[in-house]
Order: sequence, then structure tokens, then C-alpha cells
Amino acid sequence: MRLYFTVPEDRQTQNGVLLRSFLRRCAVSTELARGVKFRGSGFFADGQPVQANRRVYPGQVVSFELPPEGEGVAPQPEIPVQVVYQDAFAVVLEKPPHLAVHPTLNYPYDTLANGYGAWAAQQGHSPVFRPVNRIDKDTSGLVLAAKNTYAAPLLAQNVEKLYYAVVEGELPLGKGVIDAPIGRQADSIIGRCVTPEGKPSRTEYTIVKVKNGLSLAACVPVTGRTHQIRVHFASIGHPLAGDDLYGGSRQRIGRQALHCARQVFRVPDYTPCPGGIAVAVPVDLCHSSAVTVESPLPPDIAALFL
Repeated sequence: MRLYFTVPEDRQTQNGVLLRSFLRRCAVSTELARGVKFRGSGFFADGQPVQANRRVYPGQVVSFELPPEGEGVAPQPEIPVQVVYQDAFAVVLEKPPHLAVHPTLNYPYDTLANGYGAWAAQQGHSPVFRPVNRIDKDTSGLVLAAKNTYAAPLLAQNVEKLYYAVVEGELPLGKGVIDAPIGRQADSIIGRCVTPEGKPSRTEYTIVKVKNGLSLAACVPVTGRTHQIRVHFASIGHPLAGDDLYGGSRQRIGRQALHCARQVFRVPDYTPCPGGIAVAVPVDLCHSSAVTVESPLPPDIAALFL
């Protein structure tokens, strides 16, 4: 895919601007710029090759082809991929429980990434899977991924997530906060715990429903620590239903009752054009339109409140 950026008429460009400086205004990362230079076909201004130390001027169109990528993980078309949103930069997938997001060294197959690789190849997209957020194997819900190397750092800067968690015990309705540092459990590779030696961690939540000895919490993880919501509620004596790693019971549900229900993120304004997209300059995500994607509670979690 080719990206196009038109140099605007403003105080920064009225006398021309070095291409390398203009690329920063276009949110082109240093890593991507190097890839275009050394592995791609280079940069162009009005269709002519241009070096990073040359000036570009208002009205000129700077363009480049995204550099070639690897093949990604082994594609597995038998793993269904449910795409709930996509644009030129982003794709949002609905992940079912009991499916890992990404392969590991010992388990290279049967993950969401393997299914995505097959789906992306069929769509003519890069099969490289770039999840902006990762959720645990037994957590369900939305996974945001970047479609290309240009989009990945942009999406990572601007993501707001909402999770629904079912916790054991009946908590008071309304808002609450758990602000406690999280670190590794000394005797576990996987487990985490609240510890003074941990990293600052904050979860804001609202208890929206109480029934059957359980509470439904809408959670916003202000920080993004491993197992954060699970560890935080366990630390106050209310582990997630089904979360036996942190003291929850599997009597009523066979996995931790945690679901990523909403993602809010921003992408630059752009216009499709032959062979690529024209991106509005300057690339200012704070003033671009927010995209909101939502996912309903899955049946196994919803059934806890019937």
C-alpha cells in the first residue's frame, strides 16, 4: 500500500521544510522511515525520488510504499475470525474464550493470530498480526490490531477500553477505584499479585448489577498491567467468578468471567485513492474522529444473572 501526504501551506512550510521533519508531522516513525529507505523503494515528492535531507514545499505530494514484510505466523484458515470493524488502519476482532491471542515458542498454532494470518491473506492485507491490546486466553471480547507498520504506533497511543467482570460477592452499586501496585508472584511465572514492589496500577469500576451473590462491574483499566482487573478484585476479597488462578470458583462458569466490551480509538483522517490512501496533514489524532466498537456480553457471562 502507498501512503500520500500533501504538504500544507502554513508557517512551518512556507519556505520549505526538510523531508525528515515533514515525515515527523505525518507520524512516520523512525523505524518505518528506515524501512522505507533501506528495504523499500524510498520517498517521492510529486512522483520524483527525494532524500530525507531535501526540502519539500506547500502543495507537493510526498508518498512512499510501505516496505515489504514477513509472512507472519503459520496461517490457519480453520480458525474462524470474526471481524467486527475495519478501516485502512485498524481491524477489530471478536475473540471467543479459550483461544490464545498470539503463539508462543512452545505453542506456535491454534491462536487468533494464526486465524488472522489466513483471513488477512485472503483479503489481500499483510498477514502480520499486530495486536494493540492482548487479552488472556480465557477472556473474551474485542482485540484491536493495526493493519500495517504505519498504523501500529498511532493506534497504540489512543485506546480506551471497557471490560465487564463478574466478581464474587455483592458489592455496593456505583463507582469505585482500586489503586494498588502489581508485580509478579515470587513462586509463579504466570501469576501476579498486589505488592509494594510492583508497578503503579489503577482500575476504575462501576458496579452496575448485583444478583445471585455476584456483582457485574464495568471496569476501565487506567494502567495496563498483566491480569490487572483479575488481581485487583482478588486483592479486595472479590475474585472474578471462574478465576481459579486468583481464588475464584468455577462452580458456575468454567473460565474467568471477563469480557472486553468496548474499544475507543482514533485513526487519522484519510481518503482512499488508487493503490493507497491520502492521509490528512498534520496527523493529529486528538482532533480526528473517535471510533467506538462494542461487543455484547457472551452467553456464559450473561447467564450468571438470569
